Amino acid sequence: MTRYSALAITTSYWNPNTDYTEKIVNALQDKIEDGDFVVVSEKAISTALGNLVDESVFKSSWLARVLARIWMRFFWGYSLGILCVFGQRLLVRLRNYPLEAGGRHKQVTLQYAGFWQALMFGSEGGIDGSNLAYSYVGLPLNNAKILAKKIQEQIRNRLQKKVCLLIADTDKTYKFRNFFFTPRPNPLPGIHSFGGIFTYTIGRMFGLKRSSTPLSVAGCCLGAYEALKITNIADKARGPGSGATVWDMAARFHTEIDEVTWEMLSAIKHKPIVIVRRIQ
Repeated sequence: MTRYSALAITTSYWNPNTDYTEKIVNALQDKIEDGDFVVVSEKAISTALGNLVDESVFKSSWLARVLARIWMRFFWGYSLGILCVFGQRLLVRLRNYPLEAGGRHKQVTLQYAGFWQALMFGSEGGIDGSNLAYSYVGLPLNNAKILAKKIQEQIRNRLQKKVCLLIADTDKTYKFRNFFFTPRPNPLPGIHSFGGIFTYTIGRMFGLKRSSTPLSVAGCCLGAYEALKITNIADKARGPGSGATVWDMAARFHTEIDEVTWEMLSAIKHKPIVIVRRIQ
């Protein structure tokens, strides 16, 4: 059985308009070897690119308000949350789901991800507010394959190292025997994306093995099975950053979920890059 080691690389926070390629190359200097896997957080790249939406400027529709008040508080706060084996703290948070900010968030997900994804309890369609300031949420990358190739080529040209570059998201992929599936749109080929809330609920309810989701690979041929193993190792090495959810992030900074500032985020350690290496 192949074994792996992992090294999470600490960098400064990647604000919007950060030259993330330069950050990656500088962070990897003297740390990588030929054949290494370099896993980069989709959220960090999306933030650096300014691929964000400010939810404070949106107005909630009646459907978004219903989703926030009834669907999130009662269905996720009780039946669905219990079926998915959520912890008591998360259930309490869902039962007190913020109506105004939550309604705006559901409006954004309806517009950018659609109704079935809006039924999810978090990271709907890859839209996520954790590790972001104020009312901003990050949108999923629509060109992850192109970006992965660009980063991999920069590492090869500037550091003279041949690595396998993966862009990954913390949204989960579930495994049933040799079948991999996720509610997250546009995963790596070999991982099936469908079902939204149904896929998520089934995966959680039956306790299926899950890992973070690889979105693209550049610099090597990598099947879904090994890609999932590598991104899962990287996810564990990286940790949750400022918090796994917007509630955790706000609790860390002792503020409301829409009052976290860029300065607060810049004050803590961030690990958007992980080097994963096969051990012979």
